[in-house]
Amino acid sequence: MDPINIFVGINLLATLGANAGGAKKGFKTSFTAVKERPKTFLQKLPPNIAAVVLLLVILSIFQIGTLGYGKFSLLFSLRILGLVLFYLFSWFQIWAYRTLGENYSQEIVILKKHELVTTGPYKYIRHPQYLGQILSDLGASLALLSYTALPVVLFLEIPLIVMRAQEEEKLLGKYFKERFLAYKKKAGFLLPFLG
Repeated sequence: MDPINIFVGINLLATLGANAGGAKKGFKTSFTAVKERPKTFLQKLPPNIAAVVLLLVILSIFQIGTLGYGKFSLLFSLRILGLVLFYLFSWFQIWAYRTLGENYSQEIVILKKHELVTTGPYKYIRHPQYLGQILSDLGASLALLSYTALPVVLFLEIPLIVMRAQEEEKLLGKYFKERFLAYKKKAGFLLPFLG
């Protein structure tokens, strides 16, 4: 098996293990009493698309749905760049969800004891978890030269995540009013200092 694919597989297993607690906590919020849970297709569709990307990445580790690999070419440099992105941003995403603590949910929701988190990566970016998701999935797709995962990330996952983040902002603005407006002026939407 290709060494880059092995590194992707190892990091995927490690981050899945690190995310297990978040998934369990996110599942619990489905049954928790909340202040508001909007009814929108953005509740389920983006996470389902992310699951499809995960499946395509796993298949790509076994070179199903990938381009041929060349050791000394531009594609090799692209694969290394993708691997670095995948490693950095998969762990960045975990840092982001752990920073949320009790405020983490897999749904767009305001919990009964919800707090506006502005520490850790949230000090600079309002949606670091989504940035981590996008760049880690993009990185894995590039590292594996996956022609199945890459278009799904670019044309489905990214637009849906941006729409979902905008929906979350409406809800946060409704409940945190001036505090959220002040926070928006300090932290970028998906990138520091932008949006």
